[in-house]
Amino acid sequence: MLRLLFRFGGEKILISINATEVYFSNTAYGAQQSPIEGLSFSKEGVEKEFPDLIGDDKWKEKAIGRFRAKLNKLKTARKKADYIVKDLAKFGYVLEQEQQEGFRPRRIS
Repeated sequence: MLRLLFRFGGEKILISINATEVYFSNTAYGAQQSPIEGLSFSKEGVEKEFPDLIGDDKWKEKAIGRFRAKLNKLKTARKKADYIVKDLAKFGYVLEQEQQEGFRPRRIS
């Protein structure tokens, strides 16, 4: 398992990645973890990332499907983490810590 801690504005977002699943939690929701379906999405952000979903009634389901498909192509937790870090950096998320299971957290400068 690999854990990533991000800062986004005044919130902290924790992402837990194992070989098959990715879970998200943040300070706004307390200690609860949720799969990607439990996250709130900005329609404007999704349409910016996927212009073909503009005006589509099922934009959220299709965006989640595309994200899951991309993650399923990546075989290791490390590759998934690298993709998530790169993708979230575009939206202003700052990686603060990374922790591999069995090791101490590593602070990212």
